[in-house]
This record gives sequence, C-alpha cells and structure tokens, in this order.
Amino acid sequence: MTRRFDRFGAATTLAATLSLAAAPHGAFAQETPAPSEQAPAAQATPAPTPDATTIQPAPGVAQPGDATAPSAPATQQGQAGATEATDEAAQTAPGDEPSSTLADRAPAEQRQIGSDWPFWGGGPNATRFSRLDQITPANVDQLETVWTYRTGDMPTEETKDKYSPEGTPLKIGDALYICSAMNVLSSVDARTGEERWRYDPKVSPDAIPYGATCRGVAYYEMPNATDGQACAARIIEGTLDARLIAVDAATGEPCADFGENGAVDMWQGIGEKVPGWYAVTAPPTIVRGIAVTGAQVKDGQAEDAPSGVIRGYDAVTGELAWAWDLGNPELTGAPPEGETYTRGTPNMWTQATGDEELGYVYLPMGNSSVDYYGGNRSDAENEWATSLVAIDVTTGKPVWHFQTVRYDVWDYDLGSQATLIDFPAEDGGGTTPAILLPSKQGDIYILDRETGEPLVPIEEITAPKGGVEGDAYADTQPASGYHTLRKDDLTEADMWGITPLDQLFCRIAFRQAAYDGIYTHPTADRHWIEYPGYNGGSDWGSVAVDTENGVIVANYNDVPNHNRLIPREEADERNLKPIDEKQPGDAGGSKAEGAGDPQAGSPYAIDVNAGWRAPFTGIPCKQPPLGGIRAIDLATGKTLWDRPLGTARRNGPWGIPSFIPLSIGTPNNGGSVVTKGGLIFIAAATDNLIRAIDEKTGETLWSDVLPAGGQANPIVYEQDGRQYLVIQAGGHHFMETPVGDYYIAYALPEE
Repeated sequence: MTRRFDRFGAATTLAATLSLAAAPHGAFAQETPAPSEQAPAAQATPAPTPDATTIQPAPGVAQPGDATAPSAPATQQGQAGATEATDEAAQTAPGDEPSSTLADRAPAEQRQIGSDWPFWGGGPNATRFSRLDQITPANVDQLETVWTYRTGDMPTEETKDKYSPEGTPLKIGDALYICSAMNVLSSVDARTGEERWRYDPKVSPDAIPYGATCRGVAYYEMPNATDGQACAARIIEGTLDARLIAVDAATGEPCADFGENGAVDMWQGIGEKVPGWYAVTAPPTIVRGIAVTGAQVKDGQAEDAPSGVIRGYDAVTGELAWAWDLGNPELTGAPPEGETYTRGTPNMWTQATGDEELGYVYLPMGNSSVDYYGGNRSDAENEWATSLVAIDVTTGKPVWHFQTVRYDVWDYDLGSQATLIDFPAEDGGGTTPAILLPSKQGDIYILDRETGEPLVPIEEITAPKGGVEGDAYADTQPASGYHTLRKDDLTEADMWGITPLDQLFCRIAFRQAAYDGIYTHPTADRHWIEYPGYNGGSDWGSVAVDTENGVIVANYNDVPNHNRLIPREEADERNLKPIDEKQPGDAGGSKAEGAGDPQAGSPYAIDVNAGWRAPFTGIPCKQPPLGGIRAIDLATGKTLWDRPLGTARRNGPWGIPSFIPLSIGTPNNGGSVVTKGGLIFIAAATDNLIRAIDEKTGETLWSDVLPAGGQANPIVYEQDGRQYLVIQAGGHHFMETPVGDYYIAYALPEE
C-alpha cells in the first residue's frame, strides 16, 4: 500500500566479496575506481534575496515585477491560457459535483526541460531526458565539484535513524528550489549554490512515518498576474504532517491567498490525527491549475487506516476542487461533518504524472491498508488497488484504470512515476501517445494515454496454489509482453554467504520456506519467499527515456524478501499494536522493514525480512548482483545491455566496509537522468558514488565519492552557458548509508 524502504545498506550489499569465487561467473564487472574520499565542502554563504525578475518566465506568463503584466484579479485560477474562473467556482460543498467551470480551463503552455528542470521528472512528460550535450563521454572525466549547498537539516536526538531525504530539486530561471528531509524549503543560486531564501514550516518530529522524506516540490505560475503581485510564481510542497504549503518563489514568504496563511490542512476529512500514520512525501502534480496529491499511509498497521483519498486543490486559492474516494465515489468534495473519507482504501504515496492537453493525471496506486491479507477487502478495493488510474482533473472522476496485480498480497504497490511517450507503431506507421509504466514486480507496460488500453499484448501468469486464503487468490496475474526486469525464479543454488555457515543457513531456510516462483502466496505455518521483494523491480526513482534515440534506462533491485504471517494469538503475545494504540515502551511494528507489523483487524500480523539476510553476517541470502541497470530499446522492448549497479566499497559482512571497488550490484534507491551527450548519471546504490555511464555500452566512465548516501534522483541543467549536474547527498537510514544535508553541483572546468 504505502512506501516502505528496505534496510539493505552496508551489511546488505555485500562487500562480502572477499570470497569472489563463490559468485557466479559474470556477476562481477570491473568498474572505474572512484577518487579518494574528500572532506565535505563548506556550506555556501547565503546571498541576498533576489528580485523576482531573476526567474525567467515561460512564454506568455507574467512574472512578479514585470511592468507589462496584464492586470488580473488575485483570485483568478488556472495556468497561462486558462479561462478565467471565480473563487466560488472552485469551492465544492460536501457531496456536490465539482463546479462545471473546471471543464472550461484550457490547457496551459508548459515549461519544457532544457536549460531548466521545471518538473520532478524533468519536463512535463517525466522522461528525465535532457537535450544538453556539453558533457560527453569524451570529457566527462573532467567533471569537478563547483559548489556545495548544505540545508542545515540534520537529525537530532529525537529524529536519529529516521532520515531518508530523497530530494530532487527544481531549476527554473537562475534558481534552484529545494526541500530538506523535514520539509524546510530553500532557494539557491543555480550558478553558485548561494542561498537566497529559506522557509521552515516547523514540522514536528512525531510526524515522521518510516523516514523523514521530501522528494521535491512543484512550481506554479499564476496567469496574468498584476505588476508586483505576491506569489505570482509559487512553490508548493506537501509535508510530513499532511499540510499543503505554498510560498512565493521569489521570497519564500507564505502565500496569503493559499489556504490559511499559505497552508492547507490535509487531515480534514481523514479522521483522528495520529502523527506518523498519514504523511505527504511527494510533490503535488499540477494540471489545469489543480494541484493533485495523495499521501503515504504507514504500512501494516490496521485495516481501519486513514483513507487513500486523492484530492485536487486549486493551486491559487488552496480550495478543495474535488476528491476521489474510491470507496464512496458519490462523495466528490469534503465529507459531511463528523464523517471521513472511506478508511483503509488504497492510496498514492508516490509521484503522479500530468497530461495538460488531455487534462488527465495518472496516479500509481498502492494496495489496501494491510498488505499481506485481503480477506476483508471490499470489491472496490480489489478493483482499484495496485492500478494506474487516469483521472480527469476537470471533473475529479476516473477515466480509466489498468491493474498490474490482482488481489495484491505482496505490497507490490506502484511506486514508479509513469512516463509520457510517443510509442512507435510496429509497422513504422507513426506513433501513439502512450504512457510507460514500470512496476515493482519488474514488468514495464505500454498503455494508450487516452484509453488505458495496452499497446503491447498482456500475457497471463498462472498463480501458484497454497497460502492462508486458499481459493480467494487470483488464479492468474497479468504480465507485460513488452519487457520485464524480473530475473528467473530462485533456486537453492542462488543461496549465498560470506562463510560456509551463513550459506548453509540460507540454503536450509530456502528449503524450509514456501516458494513456487513469483506470486507465491503468504503462509503462516512457515516462511514464504517473495521475489522480487517489495522494493522492486522498479521503485520511486522511476526510469529515464532517451526520446531521441529511443532508449529506456531502468535501474532495478534484485533481492527477495523472507516473510511469515503471524497468527493473531501470537501477535497478541508479542504485543504487536497499531500506531494508533501504541503506548511508550511498546515493542514491535515500528521498523520499516515490516518486522512485527500488527495488521490489526485481520487474522494475521506480518514479519518481513526485507533484503533477506543471514543473521550472522548481515549478508543477503541471494548471491550477487542485488541490483542493476539496463538499457532497453523503446520500439521493441529488447535489452540493449544490462550490468550490475553499485560497488562493494562501502559494504561488507558485519557492516564493515570492504573498500573493494568491484561492481557487484547493490540494492539501490533513486533514479537516473540521461542526456543528449550520451551519458547516464545515477547514484542510488549503497556505495556513496555518483557515476556517469556510457549510454551506448553501459561502461562507467566517471565516478565521484559523495559525502553521504546518494539515494536521490540527479538533475541536469544549464546556466549562463554552462551545464551542471546536481545530486542530493542526503543518505538513507533504511539503506544504511551515511546521512547528510548536501546538495552538490558538478560541471566542466570553465575555460
């Protein structure tokens, strides 16, 4: 249902390659050694707040301070080119249909990726492909650090071991817009990294769910803003304590016209406020002036969890434009007083994608509020869970949905952002507007953007028998006939260890567990093996698509989970309680890997050994590689090359770094960017490296040591004729990489 990260990290990723002979031939590939670790750079000195005119406008969009900007009421909604609407039109009474004026909004001109990086996925199509080509395979080895910015947001005693920032900045004009782990917003100079402004929404530490995470922010420009109008360009973010916040892009001051003093309380209609159970970690997706957002609902707690309702808010006023409650589709606004949106329904914790022309937003949905038992789910939950859902933002109603897993009891929620592409016809006769959808089980689907119909045939996998729910499980599961990142089923020979003892342990555990390939059903009398594990396949880092050369770049995990359902009597003996019943000192259910999640309301709690490790050394039971990166031909779905991603340098048995620079393939968290210059930039792995990979060959051409873990998506942009690469080095406590507060920029030396 919601995002849960694996605690792989140092012990997990093997630098246990002290016994290389135990690995299969080809599992290890030599990777260019990284330079020596450097001391962290000093924090950039803040610069004075710039004039609003430093932000370059999109064509036809007025900016604050623009004397030629046409006059418009401060209450006008929508984006550039949209039809004027009133405040009253945006308001929706409980249970009412959204105002028909939403349908009158015309598509707005969108900023495109190029010198800027205006969307979380780069451009509006979320391809993460940059047409900048100043940095090439021939000169990438000359990259140097040109600035380092530190947010100052580091764990305290209260938040120790809870930081997983995962931030991707936006770049618009000459400014970068950044959020920190605890939702502190800042703007920095794109050329120097100097801080221009900072806004701290003061999120309470008790709001942290699995980890303190802010993946990014959204940027919105009001149409026809008046001369000097505050918040004509604004930054909007969702927070861990479930607020939607808007600040002036030029000053960082809260937007007085948005909600109450710049904030909207998303707990409205959710029910009793239980800190840490309901949080927003991804930026909203803005389509036709409507900011669409879901929320993360902490996994494994109870069937009576907060609703997975999806809501659209006016990007100017913060007014609720519509709500989609899949359990109560007649309710299109706020619930009546004293009532809530349907509890326990599938949610969207990850990043949606917008299609401004169609007026659709594409939602990668999770499963219901207990991941591993489905006996109490409603028909609506079974219909909509683990689906990509297209919603028309002018009505708030679903247009189509495509389900990737039936009766999901594996936490195979959709974590990746979908990408909008033009898919070439098989006969070469043109292209179809399509959407590319990666999944945790590894399948990549190609769907018609307007109808949701598969453009490549869908196959059926016969599901194995067994499991605690018997005939309730789906008999078959859909599989993509286009491409899958999934590897062959595990065998006992795949069990591995740094010593004969832990290898023997893993082989015995494999024999004792229930396992009959993918979609092995949950069991309570013994463990069962889930492969791929719930971290993918493909997860929130998503894929990059070189639209000029027709190449998909996909990094992936290749690690199993070792799970067991816990009968309720045993769960009670272990005092496993959900988050809303916990008292100080209660044990169980607090760790992200799912060990001791209570799943209250169902007959079973759950133990999950994510990244399935041997207890003696902390080394995973599956032989390496545990993660990789692959190039795929967009037209045919055929693999161009595939190689392990991540070295053993920071990993080893008992959590001791080995510093072995061999590319063994580690678990990874984060995504890539691909450029016209022929390069793929990615960090993501647990070795604290950012690397440049040759798009044609998969060879690593350059790498650098980050001062903390690089579990984030990098961006590429241009400023004053110079191309920059920026990555957050924030670390990740679930991946067991060092935590930091760094944003680091690289560029070629100036001539």
